[in-house]
Amino acid sequence: MKYIGIVCNIVGSLGLFLYGMKVMSDGIQQNAGNRLQKFLNLMTGNRFTAVLTGLVVTAIIQSSSATTVMVVSFVNAGLLTLTQSIGVIMGANIGTTITAWVVSLIGFNLKISALAIPAVGFGFIIKTVRWKYKDFGDILFGFGLLFLGLDFLTKSMPALTPEMLSFVTSFSNYGVGSVLIGTVVGVVITLIIHSSSASTAIVLTMAFNGLLPYNMAAAMILGANIGTTVDAALASIGTRTAAKRAALVHILFNVIGTILALIFFNPLLWLVNAVTPGTLEGAGITTHLAMLHTVFNIANTLVFFPFVKYFAKLVSFLIKDDDSDTAFHAYKLDYKQGAIQGTPEFNIVRAEKEIREMAGIANYMYTRFSETVEDCKKDTVAGLISEMQYKEDYADQMREQLTMFLIECSSQQLSSKSEHNIPQLLRIISDLEDMTDDCYSMCLLLERSVKKELYFKPQELKALAPYIQLVKEFLTFVQGQLGQRLSAEQVQYAENLENKIDKSRNKLRKMGRKQIEAGEDVKMELLFIDLVRRIEKVGDYCYNITEALQHIR
Repeated sequence: MKYIGIVCNIVGSLGLFLYGMKVMSDGIQQNAGNRLQKFLNLMTGNRFTAVLTGLVVTAIIQSSSATTVMVVSFVNAGLLTLTQSIGVIMGANIGTTITAWVVSLIGFNLKISALAIPAVGFGFIIKTVRWKYKDFGDILFGFGLLFLGLDFLTKSMPALTPEMLSFVTSFSNYGVGSVLIGTVVGVVITLIIHSSSASTAIVLTMAFNGLLPYNMAAAMILGANIGTTVDAALASIGTRTAAKRAALVHILFNVIGTILALIFFNPLLWLVNAVTPGTLEGAGITTHLAMLHTVFNIANTLVFFPFVKYFAKLVSFLIKDDDSDTAFHAYKLDYKQGAIQGTPEFNIVRAEKEIREMAGIANYMYTRFSETVEDCKKDTVAGLISEMQYKEDYADQMREQLTMFLIECSSQQLSSKSEHNIPQLLRIISDLEDMTDDCYSMCLLLERSVKKELYFKPQELKALAPYIQLVKEFLTFVQGQLGQRLSAEQVQYAENLENKIDKSRNKLRKMGRKQIEAGEDVKMELLFIDLVRRIEKVGDYCYNITEALQHIR
């Protein structure tokens, strides 16, 4: 019963630690998610800034798993290139060492409950009050739970007895075998709890209590670097080739780096001991282990940094291009998140990128229609219909998948800004899909015109040209403004375009009616009027989108 109680206390303490880490990470994302999104997009121009980006983002959200899952998703969405992702992943491995230092310097050198309990109390009060700084309450609340869990974990560890000491010592007397055992145990623990930060905290706690010798604890920390790659691998399932390559980068980077560290294990420990003050007992051993974690990840980055391009070529060679990435295929967008820390805020920017792609499809369909109007022939229209049918079906799938994706995002903890923007994004998705429907319908009208040999007159085509161009201008404007709030000048510009389109529509309708009164072919003129109406509807959808963009925060 004694040991069952110990195991239950350890499991409960670990659960509190992990929950605190999740709450704190979510709070940070809600408070700074949008700024981190922009930082990620802007600071990946070269290898140096990409590494810096990964370091900073991971240090802030306290999870390399969350960062790498986000990177895989962004590569899949086309927001990051493979080369950029390699730098971010390298930086993420350095950034995750911050957790070990926080735990080592605060968790074992101060009375944690003196910090944790007040943090939980004040954090709960702040997060409960409905005000603009409530997200900070989540950060404080999560911080308190994290260290309270660490405090309970430390106290839950069994006292070191002579029998236990001999048992642990027996595993540390196998030389290289002991190091390999420690590495495997580190991999397994991290695979189970899906967090290298949490497994590192467990190792530090056990070493602090004398349950692990220094060399085995060091090997377990190295093993944790392999175990943490599982989240990137899971996130890459069902993604495009580029995303799979990014996940493989993370796996190879950590596995090869760990193998090199194991080969030079004793020199690595000597280096760490040389630069780290203190003894290998109590809080001193935790400082040495935190330094080991940092030295390993920095050294690993320095070794691989000059070979980023070659690394990209290697993973491209190992994972060949998938023909389905360029061929016609069904659209699929899965909600990805890590097992411990999710990335709901970062998923919003992924959705916005997909919406911009959807707008690109609508713009392409309208452009193809406008080009065919000028040269409306049987062969030209036949090829157009086949292509437009695929594009319209694809847009339907995008609407369905994006809607489900954003609903899943809204079920997670989001900032008030993201919660406000999701209904506007859903409205934009609906208008874009309706726009593709009308573009396809216009192409069907051209097909009917050719089949029944009802050709537009030169004067009608000449009158249609500026009208079509006005709508094209509006659509291009909307596509360029997606994801940002419109200024007062842009709102006025949109209103002017809408008014011009309405006036042109009225003139063209009047022209069609006059042609009918003059005795022209009724079917031909009704077809012309129907085409004018559908073109005007595309302009209406554009105006609806600008109204949604006015409410974007």
